[in-house]
Amino acid sequence: MHSLLTLPGALYELLRLGIITRFDFKGPYWTWRTNTAFGRGMPESKAELIRNVLEYARWVRRMRRGS
Repeated sequence: MHSLLTLPGALYELLRLGIITRFDFKGPYWTWRTNTAFGRGMPESKAELIRNVLEYARWVRRMRRGS
């Protein structure tokens, strides 16, 4: 339930980050982010990748809100 309540804020942070980086997912920020998050290899499934991305977005939201 808690993850459903945090989903809108997490999606907002992903959109915000996309706008800031001009959706250049092959650019320096996203390359760095991918290497630091998945340095040992990409997740085996799309579902796992999506879960990881949403977990990161929720973390960003918490950090930006200060809670």
